[in-house]
Amino acid sequence: MPAPRTVLLTGAAGGLGTLMRGLLPAYGYELRLLDARPIEGEPDAITADLADRDALREAVRGVDAIVHLAGISLESTFDKILKANIEGLYNLYEAAREEGVRRIVFASSNHAIGYTPRPADGDPRVPVDTHRRPDTYYGLSKSFGEDLAQFYWDKFGQETVSVRIGSCFMEPTNVRMMSVWLSPGDGARLFDAAIRAEGVGHTVVYGSSDNTRVWWDLSSARALGYEPQDDSEQFAEKLLAEFGELDPENPDHTRMGGHFVTNPPIWPY
Repeated sequence: MPAPRTVLLTGAAGGLGTLMRGLLPAYGYELRLLDARPIEGEPDAITADLADRDALREAVRGVDAIVHLAGISLESTFDKILKANIEGLYNLYEAAREEGVRRIVFASSNHAIGYTPRPADGDPRVPVDTHRRPDTYYGLSKSFGEDLAQFYWDKFGQETVSVRIGSCFMEPTNVRMMSVWLSPGDGARLFDAAIRAEGVGHTVVYGSSDNTRVWWDLSSARALGYEPQDDSEQFAEKLLAEFGELDPENPDHTRMGGHFVTNPPIWPY
């Protein structure tokens, strides 16, 4: 597709959104920012809820692509997840369809496959077409999002790259996270590739760096032109000294979703 110029970044006040609004402009994008909360230092940002269809339609008007990071990013009640992550996502897709925006990059999650066992040493990496096994209502909403994206491609020809993001932080904070870590720099590289790649239809990719301990098959991400440059192994000595190796008897360590399987963190709002 032609190189996009204006990209709507939803969830721009969140942790990942804050990282991306600092990194994506270097790839030549003019960002239009949206969040349910005002963004400090960004007076031109749009403050709107995903339930506000008129505001969403205005927000998407004239953009070349959307990077959708907004919504609830932890576990919550089904009613809250329904409004933010399911109905809100539908509202965004409808606004994009009505305004002719042809490319969405959807922040899916590893929690869409949270109950999937992690591969043992020497086993093949988990492919993107593995059966979805969400670990929470949050993970369930990401499964819905991937299906919604597929439907909008099949029905309306609207393209999406669904990125099953692992943990995008400056550095991993435990041993499990070393397998699913996405450095902020690689996050920007992956989003850039997902925006620019041609003929994606609906493509699902895993979002991680090129970690020595990676659990996922990154081939569909690489096919977009993603070239990860970082590896969590640089943090191994420190994290292994603090936590030790993963425990094969601990479900927090044996399932893709980690502690979301047993004791998920709760959305505070």
